[in-house]
Amino acid sequence: MDDRIDQLLQIIEAEPEGLRAAEFFQAQEILQSLVGKTVIEATVEDTRIVITTSDGCRCHFYGFLGCVSQS
Repeated sequence: MDDRIDQLLQIIEAEPEGLRAAEFFQAQEILQSLVGKTVIEATVEDTRIVITTSDGCRCHFYGFLGCVSQS
């Protein structure tokens, strides 16, 4: 039983930097899918940002997305 608990704890342990990188990658992919679409609404909620496009697509962003300068 203790071995199983240790295995489960290893599975749920996550490195914060890895989570940030995954979130940033996911946000980039979502934003790329919005190229050429018209954003008709953006709302900031308690735990997320919601962007709605004119074709009815709703994209949800969680956590801190940040900004990277391309210069």
